Amino acid sequence: MAEDKQKKKLKKAMAKFNFIYTAYNARGRKVKGHIRSENKTTAILTLKNQGFSSIKIRMRRELPFIVKFLSKNKVKSQDVTVFTRQIATMQNAGIPLVQSLKVIIDSTEKPEVARLIAEIRDELEAGSSLSEALRGHSQQFDTLYCNLVEAGESSGNIDEMLKRIATYREKSESLKRKLKKAMYYPVAVLSVAAIVTIILLIKVVPTFKTMFEGFGSELPAYTKFVLDISEAIQEKGFRILVTIFFVGWLFVRFYRANEAFRNTVQRLTLKFPVFGAIVRKAALARFARTLATTFSAGVPLPDALLLVARASGNIVYYNAIMKTREQVIVGQRIASAMDDSGVFPNMVIQMVAIGEETGSLDAMLLKVADIFEEEVDLAVDGLSTLLEPFIMVLLGAIVGGLVIAMYLPIFKMGSVF
Repeated sequence: MAEDKQKKKLKKAMAKFNFIYTAYNARGRKVKGHIRSENKTTAILTLKNQGFSSIKIRMRRELPFIVKFLSKNKVKSQDVTVFTRQIATMQNAGIPLVQSLKVIIDSTEKPEVARLIAEIRDELEAGSSLSEALRGHSQQFDTLYCNLVEAGESSGNIDEMLKRIATYREKSESLKRKLKKAMYYPVAVLSVAAIVTIILLIKVVPTFKTMFEGFGSELPAYTKFVLDISEAIQEKGFRILVTIFFVGWLFVRFYRANEAFRNTVQRLTLKFPVFGAIVRKAALARFARTLATTFSAGVPLPDALLLVARASGNIVYYNAIMKTREQVIVGQRIASAMDDSGVFPNMVIQMVAIGEETGSLDAMLLKVADIFEEEVDLAVDGLSTLLEPFIMVLLGAIVGGLVIAMYLPIFKMGSVF
């Protein structure tokens, strides 16, 4: 019964994909094409049997982009974190790796996740190591993840390493959620204010305009201004909405495509009131936890700093970590190198220095990460508390301003009589 369920799940997942490959044929010419197969390993073997060499292959979905974007079955970062914790627990219990993957495939509810794990299992059965199998899925497993797994395999302590990776990812996911909460709350406030304003301008203000037309007197400038805005929204509301969405889409595309623009935005983000402090603390927490995880895994410090820089998520901290790395390579102590960068707080530098002196750098870095993660949590809660009265004031000002604008002509007529 379980096997039938597993087969149906994998068949459902596999049916949505084919493989795109780039290879060299028997004449040495580079060719491109696509092949349908049950997994990547089988596809590569099929191509080799056809005389192809230097094969590069990737999977392509056959669904339209919008369906792919909205699909609930795509593999998310949280899915990888859950998978890591599951496999770490099974490895710690002494269950063989391939058998562990089969159990996870049978228990998962998402076909995409089942397909991903099935491919990893097939590559393991074909003789690949776990780190090699994971590197073939770089979209889900980044360089840091694969390097840590490889370090665990080299040291013969893969179960402990997987536990560390699972803990690291769980903490990172928690930090991401806190940052999203900090960003979403102000956006939600502004969205509610905008919706309330638009509803009033479209539904309420026009009724007053009809009444004002029978007054036969000049309206106050403020009332005219509000009526003009109401009329513009009713006539050009759709075009305004499309323009806003287009500008937002253009911003996102330009942010992703243009490195200089992206770096500028990231620098400015750190200077925002309140929110900038949260981003800085989150970056420091990520730096400390990532460095602690890589260093405790036995990764040499320069290599660990390179991985940490790539995972920093902000150009300011990327540059500071790379500058620190350069000085560490030439023999300077990491605490001193961090101090020279001018980015890290004195408390972080002092704790790193103590860790270096006592030989417990990874433990001190984990304490730094815990401290800043707690500060991020408190800052996000404080931001929510701070914005609650702001919401009331903002909505009150909008509604009150519109009410005043509509009643000014009535007050003006009352003063005449």
